Amino acid sequence: MNCNEIRELLPGLASAAGMDAATPEVNQHIASCDACAAHLRDLQKTMALLDEWQAPEPSPYFDTRLQARLREEMARPAAGWLNWLRRPAWAMSLAAVIFAGVLVVGNKSYISQPETIATKPPSLGLPVEPGTAVGDLQALERNDELYADFDVLDELQVQDDVTANP
Repeated sequence: MNCNEIRELLPGLASAAGMDAATPEVNQHIASCDACAAHLRDLQKTMALLDEWQAPEPSPYFDTRLQARLREEMARPAAGWLNWLRRPAWAMSLAAVIFAGVLVVGNKSYISQPETIATKPPSLGLPVEPGTAVGDLQALERNDELYADFDVLDELQVQDDVTANP
């Protein structure tokens, strides 16, 4: 057995009854492994401290006061979740919220929608010669929809002797 398997068994072995029920393999591993043996000793010390601990006694009139409090709570009228609606201020505010919701949903003219303004990217005003990299990119950008649907280019056969620029 390895240390991980033994560590899972150590809390059960920490009690006196657990050590009596331990298998010979577990006892042999604990005897040969210092880390597992130290962990077992620490758990046994903790269990011994927990066995010595005494729960504090409740005050002498605890049960009497608890029973009286329970009777008070049982005698109180049940408060439903709609009791707050019986107050006029809350009822009027709820009516106003519902009315505003109906106006917003029922009539779309009250909802303001931002207008979209068509913008054109600024041009530098510099003349660009066709055949340059900038000119070709601008031509592709202006005609991107045309080139996207242009399937004839896919069907063309490219010459085999054309090589890329070095």
